[in-house]
Amino acid sequence: MVTRPRLRSALTALALVLGALFVPGIGVLGSGPAEASAATKLTHAQATSRFTSSGITWSSSGGCSNRNVPTCTSFDQLNLATAQGAQTLRSATGCALNITGGTETGHAGGTYSHWTGYKLDFGKSTCLTNYVKGVFTYIGVRGDGAPQYQSGSGNIYADEGNHWDVTYYNCGGC
Repeated sequence: MVTRPRLRSALTALALVLGALFVPGIGVLGSGPAEASAATKLTHAQATSRFTSSGITWSSSGGCSNRNVPTCTSFDQLNLATAQGAQTLRSATGCALNITGGTETGHAGGTYSHWTGYKLDFGKSTCLTNYVKGVFTYIGVRGDGAPQYQSGSGNIYADEGNHWDVTYYNCGGC
């Protein structure tokens, strides 16, 4: 028969182990951080419908939307939050926005990349540049030398010279 002190120790140990397994963001069986949860993916048609309804245009040097062709501009597998972030940007700035890069191949890889649906490229305009530099916080240069600005919601805008490379971690306050 187990004595009360041993039973109490065993129950305490069990509680600690179960707590560690289920702790959000840390535990193996917990939900994990928000960034790690599966993103809702859009088709090209779903994304273009959203952009059209918000007055956002897009263009491609190849005049196409095939995700596997680097000269196309595709939105296939774009994260819903990324599309919403572009819509939020359009609404907040009042600027004309033209997307020049989406989820097509040919961009740098990584967890938060174009291919994984987290990034969009926007053509440069005085309106957009003035807004980003006037409202967002300068956070230094990226490894490739691109100056970066961070929005209040945490999204990152990198000035790549002829366009803005934007990483959407969230919808920007949609």
